[in-house]
Amino acid sequence: TVADEAATRETVVLLHGLGRTRAAMWPMAVRIEKAGFDVVRIGYDSLRQTPEQILAEVSRQIDACCANLPASVHFVGHSLGGLMIRAYLAGHEVRSRGRVVLIATPNAGTPLVDAYGDAWWMDLVGPTAKSLGTGLDSFPNSLPKPDYPVGVIAGVREYRLLEDLIPGEHDGLVPLESTRIDGMVDFITVDSNHAFLRYSREVARQTVAFLRTGRFLRDR
Repeated sequence: TVADEAATRETVVLLHGLGRTRAAMWPMAVRIEKAGFDVVRIGYDSLRQTPEQILAEVSRQIDACCANLPASVHFVGHSLGGLMIRAYLAGHEVRSRGRVVLIATPNAGTPLVDAYGDAWWMDLVGPTAKSLGTGLDSFPNSLPKPDYPVGVIAGVREYRLLEDLIPGEHDGLVPLESTRIDGMVDFITVDSNHAFLRYSREVARQTVAFLRTGRFLRDR
């Protein structure tokens, strides 16, 4: 029956990044739904709240929609959204926890915050943005290692103006090496800048592959 099919369909919880809304993840949500998953987009105010306040709001929404579903519940986060997923899973039980995809997530922080954290305009993007540096006391570095299957997608795009600020390959905001996380089961790069990764068909394709199999595709 339709009800039985709905009860066994797996769910994907999508979280957007800094300064965005639920709408930012709409193109990816459509692609993941076409692959046969139910999708729940979580929204939060990232510009005025602390990481703790955001986590409380995100946790309330995820607990309400998805923590007790019988079929697998997967998580996909772009940038800050990935950190919020990690923080949520560190402190909450999910009955049928599935796999996690982190897209351009600054798991070790970003040196741009180190460089500009005291600039006046950083106050405009709020306390959470200022917590995303590379120091040991930063929000990213305060999170425990994952004990669930994690796949990481990182963007790579050449920006010569940023060579002195971001070491090595990067997506314009987050260094490639910062997206890596101890315990990840797979890692892949996509030719894209940071913001447009969430719109990328290839990112959606790779995300679906990891959610289904625990591995990214290597056919290109």
